[in-house]
Amino acid sequence: MAAAFCIAAFLISLYIAHFVYKWRNPKCNGLLPPGSMGWPLLGETLQFFAPTSTFDINPFVKQRMKRYGPIFKTSLVGRPVIVSADSDLNYFIFQQEGQSFQSWYPDTFTEIFGRQNVGSLHGFMYKYLKNMVLNLFGPEGLKRMLPEVEMAANRDLKRWSTQNSVELKDATASLIFDLTAKKLISYDPEKSSENLRKNFVAFIQGLISFPLNIPGTAYHKCLKGRKRAMKKLKAMLQERRANPRKQQSDFFDYVLQELDREDTLLTEGIALDLMFVLLFASFETTSLALTLAVKLLAENPSALKELTAEHEAIIRKRENPDSSLTWSEFKSMTFTFQVINETVRLANIVPGIFRKALKDIHFKGYTIPAGWAVMACPPAVHLNPSRYKDPLEFNPWRWQGIDMNGATRNFMAFGGGMRFCVGTDFTKLQMAVFLHCLVTKYKCQAISGGEILRTPGLQFPNGFFVQLSEKVQSGQEQQQCMI
Repeated sequence: MAAAFCIAAFLISLYIAHFVYKWRNPKCNGLLPPGSMGWPLLGETLQFFAPTSTFDINPFVKQRMKRYGPIFKTSLVGRPVIVSADSDLNYFIFQQEGQSFQSWYPDTFTEIFGRQNVGSLHGFMYKYLKNMVLNLFGPEGLKRMLPEVEMAANRDLKRWSTQNSVELKDATASLIFDLTAKKLISYDPEKSSENLRKNFVAFIQGLISFPLNIPGTAYHKCLKGRKRAMKKLKAMLQERRANPRKQQSDFFDYVLQELDREDTLLTEGIALDLMFVLLFASFETTSLALTLAVKLLAENPSALKELTAEHEAIIRKRENPDSSLTWSEFKSMTFTFQVINETVRLANIVPGIFRKALKDIHFKGYTIPAGWAVMACPPAVHLNPSRYKDPLEFNPWRWQGIDMNGATRNFMAFGGGMRFCVGTDFTKLQMAVFLHCLVTKYKCQAISGGEILRTPGLQFPNGFFVQLSEKVQSGQEQQQCMI
């Protein structure tokens, strides 16, 4: 009996040792990049999600770059991953979409965004959905939205100026969510019996967290938030189908028209996942960027002074100073777009962009095996001192004379290739218009908070509280923000 037990224990130990060896030494038809696969199954997931309070490259990536170089292997949430902090490889990945690589995210992300979300679809279906979204966020759609964005910004800034302090991240998130939800689904928070944004707040808190789906965890709350939001969207879709409108008034109407076409590629599941992703993506990332922009401007008076001068000059050139922004005025905001580029460069709101290798890829002497995930790391590119002098400094002037209408090897805040974010111009429009309304009409004083935390996504754990007061002589008195 004892002998049998010893043999069984030996065989189990042998199996475990073999499993661990295979885990740490995966097969490859070539040379894998250096790196560690971490613990079996768990990999290096805990280190990846470890919080840090700096604008600098995530310590998980920075330490491994120093040890292994800009291309290394690891394992996250049970999957082997090649991490790329190499600008050439990142650019190659984006240019090879659908040929050598395709969009991929861990199963945990897919559970959150939906298995039929636009990021998980490929080929013709992805292009079909992208064209649908461009119907809303393309140039003509944005021209129609410009006065609505300005009106919403002026309305909320006016209201905030009557309060002792405002938590800017939550306030701008509410502003942008209400505006976007109105365009997408005609949602009016004052007339709705349910606060739709609350479901997305729960969703956001667990989006980039350790994927442990048990009650009490951020990830579990995230999934519950998605379930409630999807239930609300489905009920709205069914109500619209039962009571169709005579004229198209929002994006939901457009989606319903597509669903009712005989030759449609759209399904109800894809449509609902699309609406969910658009609602989330349109407000969360933009409100983070706006909050950070105001914080950085508050800390850099020379940048704030030049920004204010640009917008006051726009008003001085008008026949009627109180008239609304025009499209040509928006397009003339040169320094404003430099501020936006510099903000999103430092913000690195998306810490990693995932793809999957469709075949063995040979690059710079290394092999990326077919089926492996690849994570392009924008922060490592945006904070590279060989490309950006003093990369942790807020310096909008570094973008002077540079055309930044798309992605490059050294700038990928909005992705790249055929999956370059279709909402990029909408984000820039909202940020530019908000800053215009802010610096021409209000003084802004920081009260408290403003500390950042990365987990690895960007957060303001203590908020960022500011006090707004109307300018006595708008257009003449310079904006003054103090920490």
